[in-house]
Amino acid sequence: MATISRRSWLTRNVLAIGLASFFSDVSHEMATTVLPAFLALEIRATPLALGAIEGIADGLASFFKLIGGWWTDRMGRRKPIAVSGYAVTTVATASFALAVSWPVVLFGRALAWMARGWRTPARNALLADTVPREAYGHAFGFERAMDTVGALVAPVLALSLLEAGASYRHIFALALIPGTLATLAIALFVSEAKRSPQPPRTFFADVRHLSRPFLLFLLVAGVFGLGQFAPTLLVLRATELTGRPEAAMALYVLFNGVQAASAYAFGALAHRVGSLNLLGASYLAFAVVALGFAHVGASMPLLALLFAAAGLAVGGI
Repeated sequence: MATISRRSWLTRNVLAIGLASFFSDVSHEMATTVLPAFLALEIRATPLALGAIEGIADGLASFFKLIGGWWTDRMGRRKPIAVSGYAVTTVATASFALAVSWPVVLFGRALAWMARGWRTPARNALLADTVPREAYGHAFGFERAMDTVGALVAPVLALSLLEAGASYRHIFALALIPGTLATLAIALFVSEAKRSPQPPRTFFADVRHLSRPFLLFLLVAGVFGLGQFAPTLLVLRATELTGRPEAAMALYVLFNGVQAASAYAFGALAHRVGSLNLLGASYLAFAVVALGFAHVGASMPLLALLFAAAGLAVGGI
């Protein structure tokens, strides 16, 4: 097998997109880390409100990934969609700093996640366009690695800011900085080759060309999605049980770390046991973890075990 040189895949576009993923993840994960405590302790919102916020936002993100991919191909332009998506996500996330009620947070989170879903296909297409096909694994692996580092740095940074005396609203506002850097990385350093727009076709005409096995997979994933919940609800549960928001945020750091490490390990394991078998086992593991959170008490060792198990389950999905 031929060795792929770093020069062939670590282009300026790949580096810039990797930096954008890092800074963007730092931005929204800083906000995500403190969001449950902010809603519970400052806004006085119920767990139902947090569930509604995350459920609606995640649903919109998934839908707009589908729409964004179709629109990107139809228009033949990637960069403007990616830049606008990063910019809107940044501003919408920082808007939490102005929230006086949970519906305001819902609006900001929904808008941020819509833009996040919208930009993802365009960003991935920019990445694919800039390297040869045989280097896709290296380029996309680098982007995912930078995203993972951002997810690990952000909760630690948020906790450090809280320890230094920053309020939740200060952290939301400070999330503007890495989010802006992410937007600038795409806007200033990513170049796009000219492409011709595709012939006009309706969205549903394209959907009809999807294979039946793929549609069945989407159905199964959708059913699981109805029962899956965002990790912010786990952070809220830990906050309720321990009465210590900082301890719950530290558990979120553990969750992100285990998820990141297991995702790479499961990627290699999937070649041996089969992707569908691994996905099914991960779905089952998540269900067991959910039952554990329903019955666990205020024991930090048990909570740490459950957060690690949750990260393991999500890493396989």
